[in-house]
Amino acid sequence: MTAPSVLIPIAPGTNRNDEMAAAFELAGATAVQAPLTAIREGSVRLSDHQLLALPGGFSYGDALGAGRVWGLDLSTWFVDQINEARDREIPMFGVCNGFQALVSAGILPGGGSAAALVDNEAGRFECRWVHLSAAEAMAGGSSKCVWTAGLSEPLWCPIAHGEGRFTSEDASQLSADGQVALRYVSALGEPADGRYPINPNGSVDDIAGVCDSTGLVLGLMPHPEDHVVARQSPDVRSRGANLCLPLFEAGVRAVVG
Repeated sequence: MTAPSVLIPIAPGTNRNDEMAAAFELAGATAVQAPLTAIREGSVRLSDHQLLALPGGFSYGDALGAGRVWGLDLSTWFVDQINEARDREIPMFGVCNGFQALVSAGILPGGGSAAALVDNEAGRFECRWVHLSAAEAMAGGSSKCVWTAGLSEPLWCPIAHGEGRFTSEDASQLSADGQVALRYVSALGEPADGRYPINPNGSVDDIAGVCDSTGLVLGLMPHPEDHVVARQSPDVRSRGANLCLPLFEAGVRAVVG
């Protein structure tokens, strides 16, 4: 079967698109990067692709808040293509600033659930490596997210954000509905229980990533694209451990079966 194509939109200020493209290529997809202007003008259309991935960075300089202007783009002139993609049930993915944009646009968590990504609890920009666990791999956990299907081992990757604290009055309901996809955990896979820096930003219920009610749309604050091959590890003693490539492979697998 022909490799599925993932569209990676580039907003002004996006800077993680190349790493995102490389991760998807390793996972078996063909990556197509395109500026938002090309998508808006119609020379590039989401309908020609089988996956959508919004990368990190500082879209529009985060001038009005992290991801807010990009989220406005998604909810206005890009909304028809997003809705059409939902109808086609294509997997969508947003990392860091891309996650912030999806939340700002109301695409995540969706279903009327209120959520936001606000200033880190420590009141400063956090740049460190963290461990994540798929919710379904934790005791008593479950998730409908296609991107984390089959992930039994913790993932290890960096964060780089100032507004990454996930807040929601519906957190317990999101968990009950299987929409919590990833949580911050210790290196041994133990729950963070809100402890800093295991939970680096103070996110409610240690939530690092959520999906929509279909399980097809995933957003997370950490950067899995920065640890898909062993040489990206900051620790020579553990190179090759807890790679994040399976996350991308699961997304591609959701398309090709």
